[in-house]
Amino acid sequence: MTLTAALAIVAGLVLALVVAHGAWNARRANPRQAHPNPPIERSEPTLAHPASEAREAEVLQAAPDAAAARRGPRIDALIDAIVPLRLEAPISGEFVLAHAPPSRRAGSKPFLLEGLNAESGEWEPIAAGQRYSELQAGVQLANRSGALNEIEYSEFAQAMQAFAENAGAMVELPDMLEVAARAKELDTFASQHDAQLTVTLRANGVAWSPGYLQQIAARHGFVPGAVPGRLVQPSTEPHAPPVLVLSFDARAALSDEPELAALREATLSLDVPQTAEGAEPFTAWQQAARHLSDDMDATLVDDQGQPVTLHAFASIGGELKQMYRALDARDLAAGSASARRLFS
Repeated sequence: MTLTAALAIVAGLVLALVVAHGAWNARRANPRQAHPNPPIERSEPTLAHPASEAREAEVLQAAPDAAAARRGPRIDALIDAIVPLRLEAPISGEFVLAHAPPSRRAGSKPFLLEGLNAESGEWEPIAAGQRYSELQAGVQLANRSGALNEIEYSEFAQAMQAFAENAGAMVELPDMLEVAARAKELDTFASQHDAQLTVTLRANGVAWSPGYLQQIAARHGFVPGAVPGRLVQPSTEPHAPPVLVLSFDARAALSDEPELAALREATLSLDVPQTAEGAEPFTAWQQAARHLSDDMDATLVDDQGQPVTLHAFASIGGELKQMYRALDARDLAAGSASARRLFS
């Protein structure tokens, strides 16, 4: 073999190695893809339900029956300023609905309308086919937007006065200054006892495709949410908001070629006041964070980019116990209807 031929062979081998190395690096640069035939999970299916109308629906459900249609947020003296509406004679639900305010909001605060059912003698959300001997409205004193202010209360009062005139009712509006004082006190309490926990999963090496992230998350009970870039772990409680939310870049989820979209971070969130303490949501959040980080080769970091340690989880758990006790003492236990409305 001549020297020229030998050099040509060596050059060919080097070129092949370079091409193979480049292809290997290109494969490494691509995000991890979902397995084409994922193993069948043996766990029992979990029924997902949407949150109340004050919260975003996260999963689809079948059309509600007549009883469920009348279920919803209820007026609560703990968090609402209540306005009685006296009637001279019972009126139909259809009449009330036809004359009710077109919007049930005063600024950033929702308000509710209920009637005293003339047959059952119980307060309930207004429904067609029923007759009511009395009415009442309740405007929420505070939520995560802050306390009910005087402008919002004035807007609510004007709506109630107009409604009372149209419905032939006598309205009894509470004093604005007293309502504002209650609102500020409740808002102060809520701001001191609110907790929304988040931890970020940061890829250690190869990025993830949206499909890969969804496949891994599905192993731990997450399902697609109603909003692109959100996966939720539904509650086992009917009509409750999700326990956990796993969020990632919505642009990747909406990409024309999602298999090529590269994700390097995802955020796992727990809205503490929305789920009952007895359901152990903090344990679920902590375990999901660890399992997802192991399965996706990720590091758990806080909002400052610092690794989250076992000691940090333990410290958070201790603080949550104190918060739960304070909410219980106020009759606003985490996961209760009132707490879910207040912390929304």
